[in-house]
Amino acid sequence: MKKLHYLLFSATLLMGTATHAQIKVEIAGVGSNQIPVAVAAFADEGIAPADVSDIIRADLERSGVFKVIDAGQTIGENANVDLAAFRAKGADALVVGSVSRQPDGRFAIRYKLHDTVKGAPISQLGGEVQPQFTRLQAHRIADDVYEKLTGVRGIFSTRIAYVKDTGKQHALVVADADGENEVVAAFGRESIISPAWSPDGTKVAYVSLEDRKPVVYLQDLRTGQRNVISNVKGNNSAPAWSPDGGMLAVALSKDGNTEIYTVRPDGTGHRRLTNNPAIDSEPQFSADGQSIYFMSDRSGGPQIYKMSVSGGNATRVTFNGNYNISPRVSPDGKTLAWISQRNGNFSLYAMDLASGQELRLADGATEPSFSPNGKYIMYAIKGGGRASLAVVSVDGRVKQRLTTNAGNIREPSWGPFMK
Repeated sequence: MKKLHYLLFSATLLMGTATHAQIKVEIAGVGSNQIPVAVAAFADEGIAPADVSDIIRADLERSGVFKVIDAGQTIGENANVDLAAFRAKGADALVVGSVSRQPDGRFAIRYKLHDTVKGAPISQLGGEVQPQFTRLQAHRIADDVYEKLTGVRGIFSTRIAYVKDTGKQHALVVADADGENEVVAAFGRESIISPAWSPDGTKVAYVSLEDRKPVVYLQDLRTGQRNVISNVKGNNSAPAWSPDGGMLAVALSKDGNTEIYTVRPDGTGHRRLTNNPAIDSEPQFSADGQSIYFMSDRSGGPQIYKMSVSGGNATRVTFNGNYNISPRVSPDGKTLAWISQRNGNFSLYAMDLASGQELRLADGATEPSFSPNGKYIMYAIKGGGRASLAVVSVDGRVKQRLTTNAGNIREPSWGPFMK
């Protein structure tokens, strides 16, 4: 008898205001050379379900890249603005905008980004959205500000998946990148682990122990439909998507020893890649899809290795420390993140793959996941007897803590950019 339950929901519900997460974001540290940006209150934003300017400010502050200056006034996107006055306040850029209700009930949200140094507009964005998408549109504006001022795509409108444990209940949850708008994709009394987003952001693969052993499932976030990806003899675990979404790598023990396999999203075509007496697990595709990083204890203790996607010989990647697990590769393929135990402590490390240079980013970390722009890493951490999530920038300068008053949250997976 199945004990895991599922909530059917549409894409609109998924990105809307299904529930409010009881998550608090705490920021520690700032990036180097912060960009000073003034954000004005948007004209008539009080008519919308959420204040757009507040969301934009919170997004920019959370990034650690910007020093946010309160403009102290309401300014519409078509207003004549004394940019020199804001320049005198130390702002290099100014965000202004407005909200208006349309006859069909939608909200028109428009914004403009000004360069106070050059005295000219940099960008503008407008769109009409249903009320439940007010926050999403605000995140999109923050994304535009981030990209126009840094040259890097913003991640505020992306989503995250994680597992929330409350008492004896375990839930697979999808939320906005700031922890708001939680939606439960699956829940039950048995453990859920290893969520992994599909590259198109419409599905999440994960492992459930509802059948008294690990089984890999695929949850369609648009329809609520669930399918089995891998339920062969033994343990089925650690799903990871190829960049094109055409296959997943998994760790299976069907032949007695845990080895790396690939399998199609429909559950067909299991293909074995490793053949070693040691335990091989935790596969992750490289950014170009041509290689797979994985954890193996073939050298006597767990280390990170790399092999061709077609299998064959593996090359050891980590050499410092006797216990290195949970490899994750940045979207541009230049950085490897993983968990290393050194001097009795588990820490999150990042390595520049070209130079081999390592950087310790956070202590007490597990289960890392890169943001889709590669600038941040989300991970799980325990503190005060409670499991929560945290985010650190890849240079280690900016750190955030996402905590909840209800249950423990763990196993984060940062979703892709939505097209």
